[in-house]
This record gives sequence, C-alpha cells and structure tokens, in this order.
Amino acid sequence: MTEAGLLLPLLLGPASIFALAALAELVWPRRVLQFGRAWRWSTGALLFISNRATIRLLSLLVTLPAAALWAESEGIGLLRLVDLPTWAEIGLAFVLLDFAMWLQHLLMHRVPILWRMHKVHHADPDLDVSTAIRFHPFEIAVSLLWKAAWVSLLGAPAFVIFAFEAWLTANAAFNHGNIELPPRLDRWLRRLLVTPDMHLVHHSTEINEQQSNYGFALSLWDRLFGTYAIESKNGRDRQAIGLAELQDSQPTRILHALRLPLT
Repeated sequence: MTEAGLLLPLLLGPASIFALAALAELVWPRRVLQFGRAWRWSTGALLFISNRATIRLLSLLVTLPAAALWAESEGIGLLRLVDLPTWAEIGLAFVLLDFAMWLQHLLMHRVPILWRMHKVHHADPDLDVSTAIRFHPFEIAVSLLWKAAWVSLLGAPAFVIFAFEAWLTANAAFNHGNIELPPRLDRWLRRLLVTPDMHLVHHSTEINEQQSNYGFALSLWDRLFGTYAIESKNGRDRQAIGLAELQDSQPTRILHALRLPLT
C-alpha cells in the first residue's frame, strides 16, 4: 500500500468523528452556546490553518515519522529493550504516548510560559467540537517537538505514530463536543475514555478545576495521579466555561486569540 493509501483512512477517521460530533451537537446538545458558532468556528478554522502551516514549516526540521525512522535506523528506543509481540508493542506504544500527552497537558497548565500559549485554548467562552482545534501556533510547535522527543525515546514505529495521531484527534473531537450523553453511558465510558462531561470540568473558569482531568483520550492517568474530578463544584449545567477574566466575546476573534500569549 502506498503512503497515501495508508494515510487516507487515518485522516478520514478523525474527520468523520469531527463531523459526527458536530452533528450530534445539533441533535443532542448539552448546553446552549452563549456566543454561537459563527465567530468561534471561524476563529477555530483560522487557527487550524495557521497550525497546519506551522507544522509544514517545522517539517523542514522535524516530523514525527522522521523521528520514528531515525530511532529505528539508530536502533534506539525503550520499546527495543524487550522483545514483545507486535500487538503488545503497538498497545504499549499507544498507552505510553497517551501518558506523554497527559503529561504535556499538565505541564501546559503548571509552567507559566506554557500556560500563556495554552490559555488560548481555554479562552473559548463556550465548549464544542470546534474547541478541539483551537490552539495557538506556539503551542502546536512545542507539542510537535515534545511528541518527536517521545517518539524517539520510545522507538515507536512510524505506522503507530500515524495511527496514534488519528486516535488522538478523534478523541479530542469527541470529548470537546457539546453532546448530551445518557448518564449511564457516560459513567461506563469514563472507565476507559475521557468523555465530554469529564472534559467539561477541565474547561471551568475555576483554576482548581482547570487543573484536573488532563486526559486527552484515556481517563487512566487522571485517576492514577489524583487529578480526576467527577464534575464541577457548581454542577455541570451551572459551570462557567473559559477564563474568568475573559467572559465576553473577545476570545471569539482571531486577532485576540493570536495576541493572547503576548499580553
């Protein structure tokens, strides 16, 4: 199979989840959006385009597949220290990469210079599937370098990296969605995955609640490291979203989002 043939289903998967999440928001909305979609989605789309350009520019220096191929050519990586069946190596790579993303997210909140970048994501005064692509290019650059370092450290195969990125993107679209899940289904899914209601807590205006539920896909790490929160102290339906100091329409504008880390 050609590289394009391999990438197509991996790209269509997250895109399909994004489209399904957007449709589910219309059919089963969890909350009424305060600021609607027009400006917010336009800003998210422009940030997404900026981020793709950032990744393309950085590809002159590093890409995740290149990091994986380099580690393979040098024979390095923690996964090469033990002889595992292919299925076990893939599963372990997924779990460890998911931990890497959980740790990155925690650091984005705990390290001041990283928070300046990441607060662009949290400044969205509403939460829906478009928030999943609302990241500043500075953060995307840091994230790419962080993931490349972990890919090299683990020695994960290139095809696993493609699959993990697709898995991560699909989960982000799902758990940022403004979707009303039946409570029983939400409780069941939370045993393994980060659900929309679980991630909602993380987008609270309350700082202590922002510093919980860091998971991108697996809920395991928050439970293991004591950062898991069931719901906001104000209750799901009364929880304020965004940054306490930016509870107006400013964050819905692209120029404000691009300038925010510099202010």
